Amino acid sequence: MELKSLRIQNFRSVEDSGEFTVEHLTCLVGKNEAGKTAVLQAIAGLNPHPATPFAYELERDYPKRYLARYRERHDGKEAEIIRSVWELSEGEINELKGEFGPEAFTGKTIIVSRSYNSTGTAWRLPIDEASAIAFLISRHGFSAAEKSQVGSPTTITELIAKLTELQANAKHKALLDLVNAYPNKSILRKAREILEPNFPQFMYFSNYDRMNAMVHLPSLNVQASDNTLFSNEKYRGDRLFWEFLEYSGVPLSEILGATTFESFNAKLQAASNVLTEEILEYWTQNQDIEIRVNVAEGRPGDPAPFNSGAVGRARIYNLLHKADTSFSERSAGFTWFFSFLIKFDRVKKDATGKVFLLLDEPGLTLHGLAQADLLRYFTEKLEPHHQIIYSTHSPFMVPHDNIMASRIVEDLVKVDTRGRRTPTGTMVREDVLKADKDSVFPLQGALGYSLTQSLFIGKHTILVEGPSDILYLQALSAELLRRKRTGLDPEWVMCPAGGIDKIQSFVSLFAGNSLDVIALSDYTKKDKSKLESLRNSEVIKDGGVLSIADFVAQEEADIEDLFDPQLFCSIVNGTYELTDGQKLDPVKLKAADENTERQVKMAETYFNMLPEPTPLYSHFTPASWLLIHPETLDGDAESVLKTLERAETLFKALNGLIAR
Repeated sequence: MELKSLRIQNFRSVEDSGEFTVEHLTCLVGKNEAGKTAVLQAIAGLNPHPATPFAYELERDYPKRYLARYRERHDGKEAEIIRSVWELSEGEINELKGEFGPEAFTGKTIIVSRSYNSTGTAWRLPIDEASAIAFLISRHGFSAAEKSQVGSPTTITELIAKLTELQANAKHKALLDLVNAYPNKSILRKAREILEPNFPQFMYFSNYDRMNAMVHLPSLNVQASDNTLFSNEKYRGDRLFWEFLEYSGVPLSEILGATTFESFNAKLQAASNVLTEEILEYWTQNQDIEIRVNVAEGRPGDPAPFNSGAVGRARIYNLLHKADTSFSERSAGFTWFFSFLIKFDRVKKDATGKVFLLLDEPGLTLHGLAQADLLRYFTEKLEPHHQIIYSTHSPFMVPHDNIMASRIVEDLVKVDTRGRRTPTGTMVREDVLKADKDSVFPLQGALGYSLTQSLFIGKHTILVEGPSDILYLQALSAELLRRKRTGLDPEWVMCPAGGIDKIQSFVSLFAGNSLDVIALSDYTKKDKSKLESLRNSEVIKDGGVLSIADFVAQEEADIEDLFDPQLFCSIVNGTYELTDGQKLDPVKLKAADENTERQVKMAETYFNMLPEPTPLYSHFTPASWLLIHPETLDGDAESVLKTLERAETLFKALNGLIAR
């Protein structure tokens, strides 16, 4: 079964969340103090895992401003806290149909709820009792006379009463024994018994759950023997260390009863190695570390209680620096990730069925890229096997590829005509358009980051100055490929960077180590120092900074200078429909501005000389015109062949830079 929707009421700041749907991986987004933790803990109380216990307490959890009127507000009944809707799997549906017949099954969803002061959950199941009873009677092979004796009872109570009268008959007695064996002699309770093994236990894990770096094992033994003490938040770090010992296959009792520590330190190290491997698969921040956990006698000079008895210590060894530090001195993000793996393993081992993960601000202290690693761990390792709801206010923890799986958590306030403010309480929204701008900010940040990163949609990226460069290069490459000559390798992706000034910062911000990035820039004399600086930087590989001037016989050049002057003039004339005396030719182009070699600058000056209402010259418009008029590059005119020759030389140089 899979959770499909929730409604939370009467719990802390959540007076009524409203019903909201959930996905297999659901992200709760909201401001601090919006009520995200309250939502997760309310869900955790539905069926908590013993390793992460949570129990509803009326005095602690019911909204304080209504507590004095609790009985009055709920007509003497207990207030419902959570109502959940679950969709059954095909296997579960078939099992119910096999027990009660196809006609008795009336739907694919069940409702599970819980209230204050309840000993368990309440279930609403899609079973029609009368149809189920008819199926049970028909399945027992009664003769017409025997079936007539039973009649047509519509409730289990009526069926049991009738069969009790007829139990001298063996078939009647067999059916009576069957229904008497149902829990509480109830068809609905029997259906629940069938489904309960598949109802998940909820593991709630917060950002503050972290294993302690050093534990006094005799004291830990005292805590472990008292479940009430051990579940206290004060000892959560010690409990995680105890769970690591269990994970390692070295029970605490075995350690305390040993005469030497060497026998099980090997097991501890083996377990540490397994966890190190799993962490490093999804921890790209530092691959040169390993976790080392050992047990040794306390030293007299250590602070109490670590100065005697067995003491467990966790340390992180840096393979490059050949030095180790205490686990507590590592980043909070790393210790959280390690602690989560330990707790999760413990929960999986102890779970009676499926595990549903509720993670409160996971990776809060992680760097943005490390948060992306954690999210990748969720989607690759956890999501295929477990349903997950987690909270965040970080854009890096929002699933970029499925932003609509996010839900907005807001603590709303109603203001009346007198300006009086009354809390409405925490609500969970699916429609982000109704949320305030502060609450939706992480989604905006995630979307912006995703769009920016998507500029590098290929491993091999060419940074050009603007969109007109892309259009010109696409048109030239298409014509060369049509002629069976060398065009731009399709592995290259072109991306506008906005000029040579922006290329270095652009690459530094958005190019990862896995990307092969080069720069193709226009060039003027004033750009010489910038170009050299870019070539000497570490953000682009050697030989990866090219200028158009490298491929034309002139000192300064733009992308337009790849074109022979005659062809360039033809493109400009076609773009702006210049005719008669305004028609541009190479002589007019050169005469327009004899102080530059750059054709685009000549064209700009020429257009400034034309009478109104001639439009201003645009870099982009001729490039766009060429792309939709590819026939301009047809034929064997000298101007076309010279242009294609220059372009082919450029493309060969670019293609040679692809990292194979």
